[in-house]
Amino acid sequence: MSKAAHHKSRPAKASRSARTFDFGSYLRTETVGGMVLLAATAVALLLANSPAAGLYHAIRDFEIGPAALHLDLSIGDWAKDGLLAIFFFVAGLELKRELVVGELSNIKSALLPVIAAIGGMIVPAVLAFSIGHGTPGAHAAWAIPVATDIAFALGVLSLTGSWMPTAARVFLLSLAVVDDLGAIVVIAVLFTDGLSVIALLAAVVLCVAYWYLQRKRITTPWLYVPLAVATWIAVHTSGIHATIAGVALGLLTRVKRDPHEPASPAMRLEHRLQPWSAGLIVPVFAFFAAGVPVNGEALAAIGADRVAIAIIIGLVVGKLIGIFGSSFLAVKLGIGAKPDSVQWRDMAALAMLGGVGFTVSLLIADLSLAGAAAERAKAAVLIASAIASLLAAAVLLRRGRKLKNADGTDA
Repeated sequence: MSKAAHHKSRPAKASRSARTFDFGSYLRTETVGGMVLLAATAVALLLANSPAAGLYHAIRDFEIGPAALHLDLSIGDWAKDGLLAIFFFVAGLELKRELVVGELSNIKSALLPVIAAIGGMIVPAVLAFSIGHGTPGAHAAWAIPVATDIAFALGVLSLTGSWMPTAARVFLLSLAVVDDLGAIVVIAVLFTDGLSVIALLAAVVLCVAYWYLQRKRITTPWLYVPLAVATWIAVHTSGIHATIAGVALGLLTRVKRDPHEPASPAMRLEHRLQPWSAGLIVPVFAFFAAGVPVNGEALAAIGADRVAIAIIIGLVVGKLIGIFGSSFLAVKLGIGAKPDSVQWRDMAALAMLGGVGFTVSLLIADLSLAGAAAERAKAAVLIASAIASLLAAAVLLRRGRKLKNADGTDA
């Protein structure tokens, strides 16, 4: 091809590329992920509180899967145990990347969000346990408000705090990643019963095989997909919550690229799976988990349920005090360093966003309680997440308007 022809072809190619809509890239934005999640939750609530509630519950409770492998689960359980394993795999990839080459790879820069996340888990748990102590289910339900939802919290930040510096988003993301790791540990410790040692050993062997294939630079999905499925089955059979399989494989994935690679396996997998996680997996889980009654009778029941009240206070008040208080102490004691571009009032708004518990909190509610108590707990998570979102959004929008007025951009 001549140079002239080559240069002629480039604009046409660029034009075609410009017209191509990359739906995956669209779904990778936190704003869109949060909106899809919110839409799925809204539809679930509408169906569960409408004449179609019977059909909704029938679909959610319909069992499918091979009984020989003890996988005859309800569709709701498949969403909770199966689909969410992929979500946690993506979270594991992100956590591994942050630990090895990202914001958490430098101890000094990572310390503040880590301390904030720890404070944001301890204070809500203590508050929830203190308020709910002595009531049925409180011995496990204290764990419900320890989690922060990555997609939802970052979605609210993107929608209402686009003016915030990048350091603020990095802080919230790092905090949520560490928070999720803590929630994963809680799930593994508290909600494992009837442990099968043989199945657990099989899961360990499969994880070692995955690690070995990564080390040998094997890339074919024909090996990895069956291996991942087998690992999930082994973990599920062992009695440990099956989502732990996703975290384990994510943390075992290589994040540093070789010189001949355009991207590392972790980056490639995260790029391919994140749109599915944000656009399908988390919304489907939310659709089957968030369908709880929110009529007057249900709200009255929540108001009389100390465990539900403990969850709301834990998420809305506990997260704010825990995240902001531990961050403030860490900075004042010289243990952590606050980004110069982020003011303390901005840190307060980020701490409020920590109260958006949603995905993992709903999962822990399902694991720790049963029946009507679980329904009330999940409704409490939804109420608390809505309150935290609205409070943070109000603070962010007010702060954004003040900054615009100060810069004269609204004139």
